[in-house]
Amino acid sequence: MSGHIPTLADLGDVAGKRVLVRTDFNVPLEDGRITDDFRIRAALPTIEWLTQRGAQVVCASHLGRPKGQPNPKYSMEPVRARLAELAPGVELLENLRYHAGEEGNDPAFVAQLVEGVDAYVDDAFGAAHRAHASIVGPPKTLPSAMGLLLQREVEVLLGLRNDPKRPFVAVLGGAKISDKLGVVEALLNVVDSLVIGGAMCFTFLAAQGHSIGDSLWEPEQVDTCRRLLASGKTIHLPEDLVGVDAAGSFATFGRNLPDGAKGFDIGPGTAAAFSDVVMDARTVFWNGPMGMFEDPRFEAGTRTVAQAMADTKAFTVVGGGDSAAALAQFGLADEVDHVSTGGGASLELLELGDLPGLEALRGAPNA
Repeated sequence: MSGHIPTLADLGDVAGKRVLVRTDFNVPLEDGRITDDFRIRAALPTIEWLTQRGAQVVCASHLGRPKGQPNPKYSMEPVRARLAELAPGVELLENLRYHAGEEGNDPAFVAQLVEGVDAYVDDAFGAAHRAHASIVGPPKTLPSAMGLLLQREVEVLLGLRNDPKRPFVAVLGGAKISDKLGVVEALLNVVDSLVIGGAMCFTFLAAQGHSIGDSLWEPEQVDTCRRLLASGKTIHLPEDLVGVDAAGSFATFGRNLPDGAKGFDIGPGTAAAFSDVVMDARTVFWNGPMGMFEDPRFEAGTRTVAQAMADTKAFTVVGGGDSAAALAQFGLADEVDHVSTGGGASLELLELGDLPGLEALRGAPNA
């Protein structure tokens, strides 16, 4: 990645100017009520920076997947009400994804968005990996900048990629190795060791010749896992597992699962071993739970790793998504150095070193 990405200071005097801020207000809703307003609060420093300098702020965000047409289920109304409490006087447009032109990056929709607007700020890290109209369109014509949230994400994640304190450990979990293959390959080039939990560990264990019962795995990725294991890099895999036996009863296993058994979490020995790796590191990146932590029977592995992330003296980064949800569930979100607001975006930035949203900002007229 090369070229200057403009920051808020590069916008110059914003007094009296109408500034479009692309935020990520894709908050969880239940019966029309916001269950977690973290993403709204995360945008406040940028909004306040602009309003304190006399700008008139108009926020724009997507919410859910309304598939290009209005759907009351995905109305921004609950978000608008909460934003009005937190930042009075700030406007919020209706759901960007009510328009097919948003995901289609339609120039006509971009023109509609920027009409009457003097400057653009991208603070939606969670959407910066998508070449959507509201992300890549406005910087073509407007003075543009990254907001404080986006700036911090870029500094932290590119810092991991380019200049981490060592030893640097990446802890990866989640269901599928295929979803994270690119980032696994990229991380193997920069980390000192890789820790693999979650359902994706079963494809690695199968590649080593272990029996995995009826556990979730990806047979078509076995050769890839073999290649990664033969790369010469240190890859830590579970030595014991927790799940259910063929009768559906809770059970603990070693590395080999009997027929009909399913693994749903790393075992206590593995959780302790993984924690030791985290505690010995100077930089740790974690993305993906160690098991099905939503079920209390299978939360222990994820909880133990989360606690190690909280306890270690290392610089700790959690890559959004389910890992951030797990930290919040265990009350540890404030105990790590950086919780990313974008799961997919954090992985893509680590893998590729750039995102469509950042590339667009570097091409802005004021860059």
